[in-house]
Amino acid sequence: MASPIQLLLIAVVILVLFGRGKIASMMGEFGKGITAFKRGVREGSEEIEKAASDQARDVTPEGKDKV
Repeated sequence: MASPIQLLLIAVVILVLFGRGKIASMMGEFGKGITAFKRGVREGSEEIEKAASDQARDVTPEGKDKV
């Protein structure tokens, strides 16, 4: 586990190498990626739940003739 001093040193080195503007733009893109991932997971879950609820509603036995 890294100590707080080590983490601070790493942050300073990254800031010097990339500059504040580049880091801000990278963090913005990272945030957009996380948002898109969460949206995709949510949409996938909604599709699975919808398919499960559609199957649960259909209680008609297959292969039986309606009377």
